[in-house]
Amino acid sequence: MRIGMIGLGRMGGNIVRRLMQKGHEGVVYDRDASAVDTLAGEGATAASDLRDMKAKLAKPAIFWVMLPAGEITEGTIQQLAEIAEPGDIIIDGGNTFYKDDIRRAKELREKRIHYVDVGTSGGVWGLERGYCMMIGGPEDVVGNLDPIFDALAPGLGTIPRTPGLTQEDQRSEKGYIHAGPAGAGHFVKMVHNGIEYGLMQAYAEGFDILKTKKSERLPEEERFDLNLKDIAEVWRRGSVVSSWLLDLTAIALAKDPTLSQFSGNVADSGEGHWTIQAAMEEAVPANVLTAALFARYRSRIEHTFGDQILSAMRFGFGGHVEIPQ
Repeated sequence: MRIGMIGLGRMGGNIVRRLMQKGHEGVVYDRDASAVDTLAGEGATAASDLRDMKAKLAKPAIFWVMLPAGEITEGTIQQLAEIAEPGDIIIDGGNTFYKDDIRRAKELREKRIHYVDVGTSGGVWGLERGYCMMIGGPEDVVGNLDPIFDALAPGLGTIPRTPGLTQEDQRSEKGYIHAGPAGAGHFVKMVHNGIEYGLMQAYAEGFDILKTKKSERLPEEERFDLNLKDIAEVWRRGSVVSSWLLDLTAIALAKDPTLSQFSGNVADSGEGHWTIQAAMEEAVPANVLTAALFARYRSRIEHTFGDQILSAMRFGFGGHVEIPQ
């Protein structure tokens, strides 16, 4: 299949690369001409603007928008709505607020343009590992796009199959699902990221407690100078708290046990806030996730070693750079 990718940043460019590796074709556009040139040099077709992209796509045209949530994505989709034809498909693979998806799908439906939201997890590792995708949109449209999603997904890989799992739809085992109608994909990804905040905060606080055990505030006989990189490493191997996030923590500590390159000024990209908002609307208690979100706000005022752990994990999975001081 031929797909137009708009936005060639940390994830957009690698999504195109993975698709091309699996035999699909990419037409690419980004405001950064050098990013377009790089992908064109690897076999993609360059587009000078959105209209040029439309002319270079087959019918129905498939546009994948991979831009930061907010005004830039909203404006791009509005531009696409003006040039797309009935039957064309617009995919938003960023971290858009799910209520915006519901609105957009309704507006585009009036023009007979299909809208699909894809919550995409995989960060800078997606090219190698594949992307976990949570997809919202009309069932028939999502089904027609399946060759794209199947190519991007991790596949069964080496993860053992879940004992007792019986299902007709095998997509979830491959690393992607059709979550429901417009907005459902980004809603599931939103909660995924809210959970991620909580998991990361638990690791951060735990390692901060370990590091501070040598504090002079403690009686001398109770002080331990613990080797954090060894602890991270041993926990990775057979422990019930092992995870990819812990793997990334171990990698960061192995490179620099003090994490000196990270100040601990931790950003939040919106999904944590939206998850808490959804919990409030649904009257669902979310104590841990709320505390994790507020810990990120606090990190911008005062920093702890735990905040440096958070920054190291965010850089590890997504290439996220700290907010400038």
